Amino acid sequence: MTPNERFLIKVPASSANLGPGFDSVGIAVDLFLTLEVELNDRWEIRSADEELNQFPTDERHFICQVAIKTAEKYQKTLPACKVLMTSEIPLARGLGSSAAAIIAEIELADLAGELGLSREEKLEISTEMEGHPDNVGASLYGGLVVGCYQNNEVDLIPFSDLSFEMVAMIPEETLLTKVSREVLPSSFNYKEAVQASATSNLLIAALLNENWALAGKMMKLDLFHQPYRRSLIPFYQEIEDAAQEHGAFGVALSGAGPTVLCFVEKGSGTALAAELQKEFKQMAAKVLNIENSGSRVCKMEKVL
Repeated sequence: MTPNERFLIKVPASSANLGPGFDSVGIAVDLFLTLEVELNDRWEIRSADEELNQFPTDERHFICQVAIKTAEKYQKTLPACKVLMTSEIPLARGLGSSAAAIIAEIELADLAGELGLSREEKLEISTEMEGHPDNVGASLYGGLVVGCYQNNEVDLIPFSDLSFEMVAMIPEETLLTKVSREVLPSSFNYKEAVQASATSNLLIAALLNENWALAGKMMKLDLFHQPYRRSLIPFYQEIEDAAQEHGAFGVALSGAGPTVLCFVEKGSGTALAAELQKEFKQMAAKVLNIENSGSRVCKMEKVL
């Protein structure tokens, strides 16, 4: 990267769990965090988005902090950059805003620091930061991902070309992941663990085989987190009932919530969103498609 070059880093949002795939299943969706990057004599982070203007504009910004530390991990000093940041991903709504930021930070470190990181190395770094590979894996690889993180090792398989859409019911209220995790049990007995894992396994098989009815059934039978988190989402049941009435094959919390995802076959998202928007005027009903490309870095024309 030279002073005369300008680059674009584009990272998709993600939804995790899809019901029973707790901390292991994620899917990338077509909302994006975008960074326009060029070398500068000092760190400068700007954004036209009101939600993002609450953060520092110099090297204290979290994007800079993580990028600098990532470069230091590889014994590199990251040069200062000017960054214009925009985001379509709502904060603290369960659509992977923090995971997208982590991937963007790593991509920034790799670009400006010329680290030459492989995708696998980016996954390892991001999973270590996030604690699980579902959101970061989806933002990095795109598509539907199934991953496992244990003994400080991460394994992940992505799937693309899945033929369904989602309608996200996004409330104005936020819900921090930390708060949402506090309601979860600290342990399961053996029988519960077996049943919960079987449900998750069958969800994946159903989605890959396009058995939509079975996939929706498994989403509803989740034992890992939704039975506990539903108490924090008072509108969940109403949305589930309305979505299924209008053709959704499944409904699940998006990540830790409070966004609720309604799953429909390809081509049916717009009609479902219109119906749900009529009934839930205080929320935003947004059609989401699966984003299969994952994070991207490309060179832009320099604006003089």
